[in-house]
Amino acid sequence: MTSDHAHGHGHGHGHGPDGHAHAHGVSADADRRWLGIALGLITAFMAVEVVVGVIAGSLALLSDAAHMLTDAAAIVLALIAMRLAARPAAGGFTYGLKRAEILSAQVNGLTLLLLGAWLAVEAVERLISPPEVRGGLMLVTALVGIVVNMAAAACIAKANRTSLNIEGAYQHILTDLFAFIGTAVAALVIVLTGFQRADAIATLVVVALMVKAAYGLLRDSGRIFLEAAPVGMDPEALGDRLVAQPEIVEVHDLHVWQITSGQAALSAHVLVEADGDCHSVRRHLERVLRDGYGITHTTLQVDHVGEDTEAGDLLRISASPLGSAEHCDDAHGPVYRPGPTDR
Repeated sequence: MTSDHAHGHGHGHGHGPDGHAHAHGVSADADRRWLGIALGLITAFMAVEVVVGVIAGSLALLSDAAHMLTDAAAIVLALIAMRLAARPAAGGFTYGLKRAEILSAQVNGLTLLLLGAWLAVEAVERLISPPEVRGGLMLVTALVGIVVNMAAAACIAKANRTSLNIEGAYQHILTDLFAFIGTAVAALVIVLTGFQRADAIATLVVVALMVKAAYGLLRDSGRIFLEAAPVGMDPEALGDRLVAQPEIVEVHDLHVWQITSGQAALSAHVLVEADGDCHSVRRHLERVLRDGYGITHTTLQVDHVGEDTEAGDLLRISASPLGSAEHCDDAHGPVYRPGPTDR
């Protein structure tokens, strides 16, 4: 009886489902430095914008300032999450705190949605009853805001955006940049035509962009929390490819998920021919998963077909087209076999 439990745990930077490593030329320290610079720019301008927004009576400016506050919070949260994720695994946290970054991305998505809802209500009220807005002051502030947000976005773009955590902070900054562009256009319309409702209309456009960014963050972070397969990876196609390898009779309990952004993991129970080499098969499968899918964190249980079966199963084994009984009483998911499958 031969049973091989292989644990190829890759705790370095992970790979994407296309089998290619993400670009990780940027170190964690560099990521934190770029995020820190962006945080300084955002915080300084936000204080100025609140004052100007109140003087100008512009909801678009005040909404931009409120959004910049969430930008700052998003960056602070991203920095904290990076610190937590860098801690080694210990105690009950066998993966460490890597998913702190995914939790940060989800919080960023939620704050975008909540802020968008509040701004939408305020904008509708201003459409119904538009207040007087000082377009000239609003225009100058918005133009400066565009420059500040472009600088902040450029800083975060230099960090590792394959991290959903950093991507969450980046989406905050990017939607804020769009908000300032919309505010500048609205201010120009007010200066040239006196159409005061342009302020509220610009706010509603920004709300739509915020909802779109929030949906993407919540969808991607939700997939990771729900242990879904990485985007672009088809578990059934993966199972078919594994079972097509030499000496393999069956693959079941196949699970593939993401620990955090860019770090996919896989586990499976593999049955090989009675005279097959479990160790050789396991090493071959690890190469297939690494080279074809970029999965380096694998746990493969490899057994000979017919092992650990009860005596009562022998009749079913001999009668089975494959000469094997179900190896697990309660297999999780499809069972993959060469040729036509029972899926």
